[in-house]
Parts: sequence; structure tokens; C-alpha cells
Amino acid sequence: MGRVIAVANQKGGVGKTTTAINLAASFAAAEVNTLLVDCDPQSNATSGLGFAKDPDRVSSYHLLMGAASAEEALLATELEQLWLIPAHKNLIGANLELVDAEGREFRLRDALAQVRDRFQFIVLDCPPALDLLTLNALVAADAVLIPMQGEYFALEGVSELLDTIERIRAALNPELGIEGVVLTMFDERTNLAQQVMTELKNYFGEKLCKTTIPRNIRLAEAPSHGMAALVYDPRSKGAESYIRLAKEIIERQPAAASSDASATPEGTVATEEHGGDRAEEMDKTA
Repeated sequence: MGRVIAVANQKGGVGKTTTAINLAASFAAAEVNTLLVDCDPQSNATSGLGFAKDPDRVSSYHLLMGAASAEEALLATELEQLWLIPAHKNLIGANLELVDAEGREFRLRDALAQVRDRFQFIVLDCPPALDLLTLNALVAADAVLIPMQGEYFALEGVSELLDTIERIRAALNPELGIEGVVLTMFDERTNLAQQVMTELKNYFGEKLCKTTIPRNIRLAEAPSHGMAALVYDPRSKGAESYIRLAKEIIERQPAAASSDASATPEGTVATEEHGGDRAEEMDKTA
């Protein structure tokens, strides 16, 4: 059964969608069947993989409302082993429409149950709010990956998310864990970034990912072309950082460690364009 990872942080602008897209793409490039679910009404994960807005398309809104199955919503992407369940701005209304609905917190979990066996990883891109959409994602998830910027305001915001996670564990999803905390837009040259990293290490210990994601222009450009970074520019520092993050997470999974973690996820695009040089380069950087 696939591991469901919610990429969540109620603070905006910390790289949630960038992380969700590129982590899912990196899993797929490691030859792991992966599903990315866009749970954000802004639909940035959907457009970031090259899908235009389409009100007639089955989306995560229909899943939450019980109007369609996950199987009906699946879209194949440019990467062979990556699928997408898109979002639509109608999701904004789901917060209101589900207020009095029975089992409202379990809608997404129930909808994904029928496809979990098809994927090794299911990545949920959450909106930047602790609303009913994020609640559904956290109830459906096995673990939460928390992207954070290396600044003190980000530290304040994460305490609220951790409090929410504890409440969800107590009432709705006792198995919910923390997959890790990953520093995004990280500039290791600044004292502030180093201080924040030290504080996070002291608090989260091994849960702080060894991989950090740097500020990188290719990561910023890729969504405008409807591509994951490893498709847009496989040799960019941003793409390589997410490949290392995917490898780190895969290696943490007991069931996956036997085969998938032994292969560096250089990806189908990389092998087509750069062949052995790419694999060699990733061995050096990993």
C-alpha cells in the first residue's frame, strides 16, 4: 500500500507546491509509481505540470464531494511513472459545502483508498491554511513533510502546524507522523539560516532532512513552462536537490530500501539526454 505524504505548512510562500511537484517528479524519476494530488484551490500544482484550467475536468473537488472516483480523476503526466489528480478553484466552496457533511474529515482518505495499492508514494499538495481541505489531507496522510524557510517567522508558524498535527492524532488519525522538515530557499552563507537550522536540529533531531533546497532560478522558471525542474533543467541545483531529497525519503522507508533506494533517481529525462554522465554526476552530489 502506498505511503501518503502531505506537504503542508499554513504559512504561504515557503515552497510547498514547488516541493510537492518536484518531490513527486523525483520519486517518479526513481522508477517509483507516484501520484500527486492537488488539494489547493489555486491549482498551482496542476498548472505546474502543464495542465491548463478546465472546469469540466474531474478534479479533487469532485473526490471530496463524492461526485467522482480517484480512478476517474487520474491524469498521466510527461513523466512515465507520475500521475496527477488536478484541482480547481471550486475547491474554495468545498470548505463551506462540507461543513455539515457526514464524515467530512475522511472524504479524501476514503476517495484515495481505491488507488493506494497502485502507487508507492502519494504526495498531497496542501493549501496555505489550516482549513477543511488541509484537514482532509492530514487525515488521509501517513506523514507530513513540512517545508520551511530559514527565517524566524517560519519557526513561529510551524508551532501552529505541530499543534494541529497533535490534535489530528488525538481525534482523527492516530498514525499520522512527521516525514521530515525540509529547509527551502536556503542560503547556507547567511548566519540567520545557520541559526535557524541549528534550532530545528535541536527540536526535530533526525526528522530534519539532511537535504536542503537552495534558492534557484530554474526552480522558479520551471512552473511557467508546465514542467518539473528535473524535466526543465535536470542539471540545475534545484532539480538535483529534490532528487537527493527523494532519495533520502525513499531510503527511510523499510519496504522501499531493498530495491528503489539503491538506484540514484536520475530520472527518465536525464537518462535520455545525458546518459551515464548524469548518473556519475548524481553519485558525486548525493
